[in-house]
Amino acid sequence: MKTSDKQFEVSKTEQEWQEILDPEQFNVLRKHGTERAGASPLDKQYGEGIYECAGCGQPVFTSDTKYDSGTGWPSFFNPIEGAIETTVDRSFFMTRTEVHCSRCGGHLGHVFADGPKPTGQRYCMNGVSLKFQPKIED
Repeated sequence: MKTSDKQFEVSKTEQEWQEILDPEQFNVLRKHGTERAGASPLDKQYGEGIYECAGCGQPVFTSDTKYDSGTGWPSFFNPIEGAIETTVDRSFFMTRTEVHCSRCGGHLGHVFADGPKPTGQRYCMNGVSLKFQPKIED
């Protein structure tokens, strides 16, 4: 599956991606896979900080938008402005909105309209597609 024909700021060959990502990250970020629910320690990470795309390091979510959705995947109600793009995913006999990093095109997860206020959105992300950077105390 291909994200789009768009040229991203961070662009690598499939082999280059395989060299910098572990096999599970490559499957999720580049092949649109999904990690097993409950597999990521980031699901229960509630410290202050920034969640970055594991492919290119772009900040995509902040800890103040994270919440426990009970799904087994890290969930957020709002991304950092301009950090993500979406496409329609019609795999598995359903239609979903897929979330990608706007910088490298990496598949992060899906967004659903059953989240909390104020946005009503649930950005259900694969933990393996993210890296958590804790806030550094001043």
